[in-house]
Amino acid sequence: MGRLPLVQRFAPVVLGLLIAAPLSLRAFDSNGQGQNGNGQGSNGQGQDGGGSQTIEAGQPPVTVVATVGGATEARQKSGKAGRRGGASNNLSYRGGIGGIGVETAPKVYLVFWGAQWNNNDPSGEAGILTSFYSGVGGSPWLNSVTQYCQGIAAGTATCSSAVPHAGNPTMGLYAGVWSDNSAAAPASPTQAQLASEAIKAAAYFGNTSSSKNASVQYVIATATGNSMNGFGTSWCAWHSATSSPYGNIAYTNLPYMTDAGGACGAGFNGMSFTAGITIVGGHEMAESITDQFPNGGWLDASGEENGDKCAWISTGNQGASTTISLSTGDFPVQSLWSNAFASGAGGCVISY
Repeated sequence: MGRLPLVQRFAPVVLGLLIAAPLSLRAFDSNGQGQNGNGQGSNGQGQDGGGSQTIEAGQPPVTVVATVGGATEARQKSGKAGRRGGASNNLSYRGGIGGIGVETAPKVYLVFWGAQWNNNDPSGEAGILTSFYSGVGGSPWLNSVTQYCQGIAAGTATCSSAVPHAGNPTMGLYAGVWSDNSAAAPASPTQAQLASEAIKAAAYFGNTSSSKNASVQYVIATATGNSMNGFGTSWCAWHSATSSPYGNIAYTNLPYMTDAGGACGAGFNGMSFTAGITIVGGHEMAESITDQFPNGGWLDASGEENGDKCAWISTGNQGASTTISLSTGDFPVQSLWSNAFASGAGGCVISY
């Protein structure tokens, strides 16, 4: 599998003790627009305050979950709320990175990073995340990802049955958990430090080749009071990718969601105080499945992914966030974008 393309001008970045080579990065111009033409707003954000953007200089792009307020404000400015139809607004394939655009056999590895987790989980987020990831594989909610694929020309918006599609396995989606709590994580970790932790996780789980990481994502969960700058004010979480000795690695920065209160989903749409944990966690998981190494997978013309386009929709609109029942319990989720909805017009769906 190829490495992430190099930026023409960059400063070397060292990731802990595991990697002493510079990160391979996507090329970005001065407006924060990706080399694949991922159009973004002047603030470097997607159409609803989410989507692809650069949050740390010299680092690969991330795709963020907007805060509730950010998504609401952006929708009001654009005059669009809830479902945004029309085939021209659908997701299209961006050509992949190293031949990979989607996770055909997705595996989610959960990492609780830092000694800050020790006896310090006031909202029970560790248990909620573990139960959610353990039960969500094969669910109708996640099944919409299976319409997206790789091995097709860039710019294509539909998939034939002859090419590899994104997966939704009933067994094996949740692949393992690691409590990396022997030392404290940085109080406000940088993107480079989060990438380094993802590389450490790959080594811990024995995923030490590009083939083993080709359909894998690492969720780096930080403890209460311990999050990257911007959490709860600019975004709720984000996912990205980094190069490593083990190939390109996809990972999510998932802060302690209830720390942000209503800005990141506490009580959203009449649900519980902990609703944002699985709304946001599910959002990033589904986006990683359909855009394994941003921005080579499935995005719309504004740089938004299948989760961004349906983030924080409330009652009364197509695709409103709701609670779904899994074998491991009941969990709040948002809807996900489906190109196939309404005979190809596209829209936000809770099941597929």
